[in-house]
Amino acid sequence: MSRKVLRRSRHDRMLAGVIGGLARYFGLDPTLLRIIFVLVSLFSAAFPGIIVYLILLVLMPLEEEGDGAA
Repeated sequence: MSRKVLRRSRHDRMLAGVIGGLARYFGLDPTLLRIIFVLVSLFSAAFPGIIVYLILLVLMPLEEEGDGAA
C-alpha cells in the first residue's frame, strides 16, 4: 500500500518545487494552485505567502529521484 508523502517536486517546479509538491499531494492542478497562492499572497497583509513559502521550502524534503512523474 502506497502512502502519500508531502515532498517538493523535482519535475513540476518553477522555483523550488513547493507548489508543485503541494499540488501533487492534494491532487490539484499546479498552475491553478500557483495562481491562487500568488493572489492570496498579494491581497494579504504584509505578503505572508513569501514567509509560508520559505518555511515550506525548509521543512518539505525533496522527492526521491524515482518518485513522481518523469
